[in-house]
Parts: sequence; structure tokens; C-alpha cells
Amino acid sequence: MTYRIAVIPGDGTGPEQVREGLKVLEAVAQLEGFKYETVVYDFGGERYLRTGETLPDSAIEELKQFHAIYLGAIGHPDVKPGILEKGILLRLRFELDQYINLRPVKLYPGVETPLKDKGPEDIDFVVVRENTEGLYCGAGGFLRRGTKDEVALQISINTYKGVERCVRYAFEYCRKRNKKKKVTLCGKTNVLTYAFDLWERVFHAVGEEYPDITRDYAHVDAICMWMVKNPEWFDVIVTDNMFGDIITDLGAIIQGGLGIAAGANINPQGVSMFEPIGGSAPKYAGKNQINPLAAILALAMLLEHLGEERAAARIERAVQEVCSKHLKSLAAGRMGYTTSEVGDLVVRYLDLK
Repeated sequence: MTYRIAVIPGDGTGPEQVREGLKVLEAVAQLEGFKYETVVYDFGGERYLRTGETLPDSAIEELKQFHAIYLGAIGHPDVKPGILEKGILLRLRFELDQYINLRPVKLYPGVETPLKDKGPEDIDFVVVRENTEGLYCGAGGFLRRGTKDEVALQISINTYKGVERCVRYAFEYCRKRNKKKKVTLCGKTNVLTYAFDLWERVFHAVGEEYPDITRDYAHVDAICMWMVKNPEWFDVIVTDNMFGDIITDLGAIIQGGLGIAAGANINPQGVSMFEPIGGSAPKYAGKNQINPLAAILALAMLLEHLGEERAAARIERAVQEVCSKHLKSLAAGRMGYTTSEVGDLVVRYLDLK
């Protein structure tokens, strides 16, 4: 098989990060003996400014023909916030039905965390975020907009089908991880009594099918507190779109920062998209200073999803070596190495046994 990978370098530092990811992909493919081909798409701010177009109508059907999508970052300082995010990121997630957002929160040796007295043995969990429903559906509207009597509605959509498939994915992923064997539902049942009544009922109904896995529940505010105080309590957290968006950024900070935080938008039956979760960081664009490790780890997630688990493991081990032996910091411009040099270091350690 030859894997077909769509590449969207995106905006700002996205192309620099993707460049290093593709460098690692070429090297690991040679080591593991698999074949791939890439097709690059210029979706992003520059294209929008040039043409007024975010995604052409043909893009979705074309992207469905690939095995995976590798994304850099979306966000341009000259484009009004929301246009690219809704027109590219959310449209891809919704129309490709990438209903799982998967975010590993893992602290590697040598990486500093702001949490006192916590180390890699304490910070190793995964957030499974529902990715196509909730408040991000865009349901709602205005009444008497622009007046003092204005009403704004933003409606959270939660369907049994959407919740059930997300919760089931979380239990399956927990079983595959085979670590603490615990799934925690993150919600707000004491206030959001309709949406999270559904989530809670589905969570326990599905959980009955997984007797080997412990079920736990916590309000989202308590989750935020315990992610800081006792991150070792967690194995897999499952939650809705909005809460997932918030707690995964907290997760990124406790694992060392956005420079090492990777994520996936997954359709288990279709095409999935993999990306660093940090933004496009336009102030660093073209300076060869951005940390590419998040993009490289996103590539590892892509390969694991395609079944190339040995290749993914090679990349993760290499990233750990680079973090523990070389980098002064994960922050852009303070790593002690350029973007391309960090990519070269990862390639150097790929054949480590």
C-alpha cells in the first residue's frame, strides 16, 4: 500500500513546522519500509486574501480520497478572526465527520511542567473531546441585533448518536491504552441539566459493556482543579466540544506548553486530520525559530492511526531523546536550536533501539 496524505501547511509558522514533519516522515518511511505520497494544498489566509475563498466546493470530496490529512496551522493576522477557523477548520471537521478530537497530555523526561513536584509518571492521560456537536455547531442567532434589547442565542446541540459514539470511542481507547483503565466523564450536571443528563445516561449505559474499566465523573471546574493538583488521577477524560476545547489547553500547559502538544481530528470510518494544537504564531513566521515538535508528534499520531505503530513509536522515542538531551526550552526562539536543527535531531534519533 502507498499512503496518500493531504498536506495543508496553512499560515504563519505552519509551513515551517510541516516542513520538519515531512522531513521526519521521509526518514521514518525509509527505516520502516512503507510508501507514501503527499499532495500539498494552499488553504489558508494567503489564499483567502488573494481569492476570497476558504475552501473550494470540490475540496471536501477531494480530501475524502486520502488516507489522512496533515495540517500545519490556520490563522492570519490580516483576516478577521473566525473566517478561516469556521471556513476551513470547522468545515473540515464537520463535513468529514471527524467526530473525535483526541488530545494526549503527556509529560516527557527533560520537559519542565509548571506543576510543583510532578513528573512524567504523574502526567500521562488523554482527553477525548466530542468534535462535531455542542456549542460549536453554530446553532442560534440574534433578535433585535444592535439595539439595547438585543438577544443573542448560542445553542448546544447534543444527540444520542453523537454522544454515544464519542463515549464508546473513549472506552475503546482506554482499553487499548491498558494503563489505569479508568474513564472520567467531564461535565456540569448540576447546571447544564439537559445536555449532561444525556451525557451521563449514555456514559453509564455504554460503560456497562466495559466491566474491566472504572467509571468516574467530575464537574468541569473540578477537572480543571485536579488537572493541576492531581493529574495522576486521570487516564482517559471524555467530554463535550466546548469543555474539551478548554481543558485541552490546560493540558498543553501542564505537559510543557503548546510547542509539544499534538492533536487529532478523527473519523474512525473516514479520513482523519492531524495537527499541532498551537496557533500559527505569525510573529515567528520565517524566522526558523518555532518549535516543530508538536507537528512532529502529530505526524506520529497520523502514522499510528494508519497502522504504522512502529514508525510512530520511533518518532516518539526520538522526540523524548531530543527533549531530554538537547533543548534548553520548548519556547520559540529559546530552544538553543533552530526549527530545522530540531527536525534534524529527531531524524538522528529515529534509529534508536
